[in-house]
Amino acid sequence: MERFSSFDGVLIAYQVWGPPGDLPPIVLHHGFIVDATANFVAPGVVDALVTAGRRVIAPDARGHGASGKPHDPAAYGEATMARDLAALLDHLGVERADLVGYSMGAVVSAIFAVSSTRVRRLVLSGVGAAVAELGGLDTRAMPPPEVTAVLLTESPSAVEASPAKAFRQLADAVGADRVALAAQVGAAHESPIGLDKITAPTLVLVGSDDALAARPEVLAAAIPGARWRAVAGDHLTALRSPAYIPALLEFLGAP
Repeated sequence: MERFSSFDGVLIAYQVWGPPGDLPPIVLHHGFIVDATANFVAPGVVDALVTAGRRVIAPDARGHGASGKPHDPAAYGEATMARDLAALLDHLGVERADLVGYSMGAVVSAIFAVSSTRVRRLVLSGVGAAVAELGGLDTRAMPPPEVTAVLLTESPSAVEASPAKAFRQLADAVGADRVALAAQVGAAHESPIGLDKITAPTLVLVGSDDALAARPEVLAAAIPGARWRAVAGDHLTALRSPAYIPALLEFLGAP
């Protein structure tokens, strides 16, 4: 685990696996609450990519994992995380990369790809039509005030009664800083992203039962030349679908 100071001084942790190869490195950006290890190492994604001969880079987003965790909402938002991503590539001297984002990380990746020529191939995973229609995660499926409330409450009965209970359970399971997570909820991106400006070949890859990634075809249609694919699973299990890693390898393996 390495760390560097991002554009505003927040420390961003990251991990690197595998030697440089003929193809550019693959950068993996995780989703909300979890970190790179939980999102991509535990399901075997990193091992599979490295075994296929790829170098892999995975940051922990600010507020998550081993990165800095300010409590001010002004320090958050997916556009800010996209600036962290650019700073990480600068820090490592990476001029070109394949970029895979999951859930929150997919919003970060889309924002980054809109204005950067450094993305060779782009995978947006765990997201659907909301990225095109709302400019971010699907707040229709889970309203942000519910998530904020369940993250900050000290009442076990309130947690049990909340429709966002799973967010609190996951945060507690990984030992997350719940105040930092609530700050990110309050700063989440919700304005047009400009998906029509993405020039990298793009795959929208989702779980077929993922309510937070509904109508992936709408997102794919908003990105020039993008395609979409569904594998078995929901928001928490799609990464472990037997078809998920082969879909990544097939798309990212092309020169």
